[in-house]
Amino acid sequence: MRRRYIEQEDEAAIDLTPLMDIVFIMLIFFIVTTSFIKEAGVDISRPSANTAERKERGNILVAITANDEIWIDKRRVDVRAVRANIERLKAENPEGSIVIQADKESKNGLLVQVMDQARLAGVANISIAAVKN
Repeated sequence: MRRRYIEQEDEAAIDLTPLMDIVFIMLIFFIVTTSFIKEAGVDISRPSANTAERKERGNILVAITANDEIWIDKRRVDVRAVRANIERLKAENPEGSIVIQADKESKNGLLVQVMDQARLAGVANISIAAVKN
């Protein structure tokens, strides 16, 4: 009688392979559907605006700090290298637009130079980041 009970216990095993397959497929699904945002690399104090709108697609971020440093893709960039960096990032994502995050203490002339370099790189859709009041 005891022998028969032990044999039945060994046969009652749960196969976890289908569960692991489902978890793996869900993981792949979430990785593929996640949108990755490239940060500029520095914190910016944005100016406020009453007419600011939320823009969902801003794939190339350019930051201008209060002490007039330009940051693209977590690297400090000279104003003469902005065009080349934007062309490189545009080649990675041809549909991407540019969002310039200029600090409210930065110089307006530098912002215009960065916008000009972005247009020379072939990007027509340029936005300036602001905080809504």
